[in-house]
Amino acid sequence: MGSGRGGGPAARRRHRRAVTGAPRPQSTRLSVLIPFGIVTLIWGSTWIVITGQLGQVPPSWSVAYRFAIGGAAMLGWGLWRREPLALDARGLRFAALLGLMQFVLNFNFVYRAELYVTSGLVAVVFALLLVPNAILSRLFLGQRMGRQLIAGSVIAMGGIALLFIHEARIDAGGASRTLTGIAITLAGVCSASVANVMQASGTARAYPMAAMLGWAMLIGAGIDAAFAWTTTGPPRFDWSPAYVAGLLYLGLAASALAFTLYFGIIRTIGPAKAAYSGVLVPVIAMALSTLFEGYRWSVLAGAGAVLAMTGLVVALRARRPNR
Repeated sequence: MGSGRGGGPAARRRHRRAVTGAPRPQSTRLSVLIPFGIVTLIWGSTWIVITGQLGQVPPSWSVAYRFAIGGAAMLGWGLWRREPLALDARGLRFAALLGLMQFVLNFNFVYRAELYVTSGLVAVVFALLLVPNAILSRLFLGQRMGRQLIAGSVIAMGGIALLFIHEARIDAGGASRTLTGIAITLAGVCSASVANVMQASGTARAYPMAAMLGWAMLIGAGIDAAFAWTTTGPPRFDWSPAYVAGLLYLGLAASALAFTLYFGIIRTIGPAKAAYSGVLVPVIAMALSTLFEGYRWSVLAGAGAVLAMTGLVVALRARRPNR
């Protein structure tokens, strides 16, 4: 048996945990922070790219093309890694529901919202995802929000409120169009939240990520294509370099890569904390708009960005409370 001041490594770890109260939260580890940062940077750039997809191609066809590319890439990745790609009946039902919520309803709402309001305002409203994620996680997964996570959420929501006021002021669409765009975006937020919580369930963990995501994207693309054909007619495509490049970026980077990383984060730290990527997305979107669209920051927007990032740091440092 060990004796003296040091004891053994296990004893020292127990002593540190007794002093600090709990082990270091997983959300502050590099294995989470690195993919978290990559996802946030990619999705922060998609809002500008999506505006380039809104032209001669109806939004539903653009969504269908995007996830056909993403789904094929995911299954190709799984095949390269020699993972099983076949899903049983339960897995296919789950993939179909996931595809409907995430890759049909969510993105059709988002693309249409940008027909009414600026991409910056859509990005800001979508940051509200952390609210339904936290609620649904509590209802269906039994995951509680600790005091520090709640405090971080309140701080971040204050920042989002300031960004929202700023974006609403500069939106030239008028009150009616702005409210319509916000309502459509909120519908997308709710759809995405259901998909997020599904990814944290035991059913999702029972299947390889590449197979589940690949089939969900392809099923979603099929539904998108059927809806697009019914509502807008036969397929239309824009062969301009800007449209094709944007489509490839959205299909490969923003879909295949980003969703793989994001859903992996959800499975590690839960949907509530993972949704904080959306808190920084509008800040990044505005920063990129500053570089490429001449966006000008105001005191209000700057204060909102600082509060949002402060809330993010506070929330990610929170330990997951007991269920």
